[in-house]
Amino acid sequence: MAKHSRLVRIIGRAILYLILIVGAIIAMTPFFWMISTSFMSLGETINRAWIPQTPQWGNYAEAWKQANFGVYFKNSVIITTVSLLGLMINSILAGYAFASIKFPGKNIIFAILLATMMVPESVTVLPSLLLVRGSIIPLPGVDSRAFDACVGAGGQVLACQFQNFTFGASWLNTLQALTIPFMANAFSIFLLRQFFQQMPSELYDAARIDGAGHLRYLFQIVLPISKAPIMTVLLFGFIGSWNSFMWPLLVTTRDVKRPIMVGLWNFVTEAGPQTHLLMAGAVITLIPILIVYFITQKQFTEGIATTGLKG
Repeated sequence: MAKHSRLVRIIGRAILYLILIVGAIIAMTPFFWMISTSFMSLGETINRAWIPQTPQWGNYAEAWKQANFGVYFKNSVIITTVSLLGLMINSILAGYAFASIKFPGKNIIFAILLATMMVPESVTVLPSLLLVRGSIIPLPGVDSRAFDACVGAGGQVLACQFQNFTFGASWLNTLQALTIPFMANAFSIFLLRQFFQQMPSELYDAARIDGAGHLRYLFQIVLPISKAPIMTVLLFGFIGSWNSFMWPLLVTTRDVKRPIMVGLWNFVTEAGPQTHLLMAGAVITLIPILIVYFITQKQFTEGIATTGLKG
């Protein structure tokens, strides 16, 4: 009987490993094809080869130069940094408020916030675009025509912007349009709220005895022991902002304002896509995401495993 049960466990484990191996191969095949294609010539990509006969190492330098990736990469770094800063401030404060502060209508507001996760992104694109264009409510900023006139003014740009500051301006081709929509999302608030709810109430009672308010308690006690969910929010926020393509394409018309994902579109021409350069550019854009993931993978795993569990 013992031998039979042991044999069943061995067979079950073998089947499980086989399924995992097959799943890993399926998941890794697109990445292998992308990296392999990035070293091919255009002719090899047209013939749908899987492995390059002679690796074309110059594809990366050519892709970087041809698509002006230096400007796009800098724009992506600025946009992602500003977006993450706003995301962390809004998500942490909102998550803590929903978890630890009692106020009228808290549960109703939180339910409405969660309901927004079920709304498809395609439904909100047009209202969001009209909003950043200033077609719905007056927006503070500089009129686009006045801004164009100030660009060539050299050192006079800031003064010119200040003089033309007004309400009712459009946010197209501005940092505000590229960052503010990414500064809050329901998933990040929900994730942090679930983790903050696990904090023992005795910690807050002890902080109150020492004269601490909500902000001091949040920054000195809650945040230092919440690294796992915070790193998880940072990782998801970074990936979402860095990989954004449709929204920057809609709210920008100048290449000097566009992020790196929109820059990849330069390899799609009327004659057809330059697949070898497109894949080389895709590998370049993937490197920062891999670096951030390997730095935060431990905290990311802990955050997903522990969030929502009562201790």
